[in-house]
Amino acid sequence: MTDEADAVLDLLSAKRAGRAVAEEDWRRVFASEGYQRLKKREESLKRPFENSEFKSFVLSDEVATSANGLRATLERWKNADLNAAAGRALSYLPPNALIRAKIYPVIKPQTNSFVFETQTDPAIFLFIDPAQTKEQFENTVAHELHHIGYAGACEGKEGTPPNNTTTKPVRIVLDWIGAFGEGVAMLAAAGGPNIHPHQFSKPEDRLRWDRDVANTGHDLQQVQAFFLDVLDQKLKSDEEIQEKAFSFFGIQGPWYTLGWTMSVTIEGELGRPYLISSLCDPRRLLSAYNEAAARKNLRTSDALPLWSEEFLRRIGAQAPKNEAGKTP
Repeated sequence: MTDEADAVLDLLSAKRAGRAVAEEDWRRVFASEGYQRLKKREESLKRPFENSEFKSFVLSDEVATSANGLRATLERWKNADLNAAAGRALSYLPPNALIRAKIYPVIKPQTNSFVFETQTDPAIFLFIDPAQTKEQFENTVAHELHHIGYAGACEGKEGTPPNNTTTKPVRIVLDWIGAFGEGVAMLAAAGGPNIHPHQFSKPEDRLRWDRDVANTGHDLQQVQAFFLDVLDQKLKSDEEIQEKAFSFFGIQGPWYTLGWTMSVTIEGELGRPYLISSLCDPRRLLSAYNEAAARKNLRTSDALPLWSEEFLRRIGAQAPKNEAGKTP
């Protein structure tokens, strides 16, 4: 769905040709489905998104000078074959997973891509970046498609005991463990554990990722401390919890790097089917990682960090079982 980007680019073309931008041009932009849903998403996150500010952004020198590149990029994307990207996403999802989504390439102030309303009307918003290569675009699409499939396949599944028998702090922790899905999506978009998730990225992005992955031990302790603060009710409000949890997103923070490390370790030691079978159960995912990491640590001096047994006990996690009912 390219109506927002088409409307913005047509407006810029008219302006460049010397025609005054009319109210009808703006009405077309603001009435577009892409713009309406983008505005709805930003407002759902309590972020201001005013038409007047968007006008200023569209008429800025920065957008004007990049208009040709934006149009050329949009045309490439319109002709992209997304089957391969969807295939990579599905290869890391449960058998019942379906991917149904609208993709909105958009021209907007923020340079991020994201999913929205995954349970009701799944949407993927992709910032149009002329500097992004075809391979990078396909990687981003695969990443976001995995989020869509993950949300649908895992809806209402949070392991045992049933969610309605747990306390609110435990439910909050289980919900935020789901943020490690960012790391699983990195693995799926790359296509496997032996492919660097930033294979096609700029060198500085790859270096940043490698540096942050090397910091996994520290990051696990920081995330676990956050989870324990939630369980101990040291964070007094939902706003405090959200602020701390969002700090782990960053550019590609621990939700990505630690989630990827856990996923790669589980797949490497226990197999991809076991990883996939763990995705919908936060407790199983963490205990499966501990089992896989413990196995790997027996063969290497560079030991992977583990979640504490006390923390796992407090959220009701149990040792992972294989199909024969035995601990792997």
